Amino acid sequence: MNDQQILLFSGSSHPVLAQEVADYLGIELGKVVLDRFPDGEISLQVQENVRGRDVFVIQTVALDPNNYLMELLIMVDSLRRASARSIAVVIPYYGYARQDRKDRPRVPITAKLVANLLHTSGVAHVLTMDLHTDQLQGFFDIPVDNLYARPLLAEALKQDVGADNLVVVTPDIGSIKLASAYASQLGVDFAIVDKHRTDATHVEVVTLIGDVNGKDVLLADDMCSTAGTLVSAAKVCQEKGANRIFAAVTHGIFVGDAVKKIEESPIEVLYMSNTIPYTDRLSGATKIKTVSVASLFGQAINCILLRESISSLFQIEGHKEPTISHS
Repeated sequence: MNDQQILLFSGSSHPVLAQEVADYLGIELGKVVLDRFPDGEISLQVQENVRGRDVFVIQTVALDPNNYLMELLIMVDSLRRASARSIAVVIPYYGYARQDRKDRPRVPITAKLVANLLHTSGVAHVLTMDLHTDQLQGFFDIPVDNLYARPLLAEALKQDVGADNLVVVTPDIGSIKLASAYASQLGVDFAIVDKHRTDATHVEVVTLIGDVNGKDVLLADDMCSTAGTLVSAAKVCQEKGANRIFAAVTHGIFVGDAVKKIEESPIEVLYMSNTIPYTDRLSGATKIKTVSVASLFGQAINCILLRESISSLFQIEGHKEPTISHS
């Protein structure tokens, strides 16, 4: 990596992760002055010479998504107008991804809208992690690299608990592919919780497909917002005779009383990545363990600069096709 060509900037959404990535790459974060006009508009000035240089901007669009998305767009615009050679954005959590289709009349497709905004502002490359659905990459007219937190989260669980008596459980049908990937990573089988969501915040579990009796369970999902899905699945696994119950999520949003639900649930430890910052919303949490993904983002940035394959970061040695666990 030529540190005379690359510059790494951070927005205000997750400076801790940005610093970790910079440390991994062995470079300093670029200087940016962020301020507000009296009416609340964002004022920004990049204090580095970016002409002819490859620039990366780290900004996670979570917790205050409207503000952080606008801040990102303004920063990209300033870099484009300052003649940066290329602008890549590192978005650990891609906000607005859950509205990815018209499932009801007169609703937006915000995942596509944000993709258009990024492209129009001057972004040439997007680096993100665990998109809500993989097909969102098709919403972009620029290259998108979607990283996976799974290897680091699975390794953390394996070191703490082991995988000899483990079965991976998907907390809903939509996460089958993710659960299968975790099962392959750990060399174990998986089971499925089939649930019915009564509304946006309440989940009614229907049945468990597979066997967890006497097993340690890993509930795997891409994100946790209200914790309703995870907690419901954990209770079903407990009722079906599971021994110990763990969870792994990439994006820990945790809104409302989500942390309280986790603390009062059968889940023993919840492993989450640090794509979203650890703020006061997690105060009092004793079951949540954070695993840093800075090294993955650092490796991916190196791959982009050196024109090397990013998919090689996720190849599984001794691949074993997982099956549904049966008694």
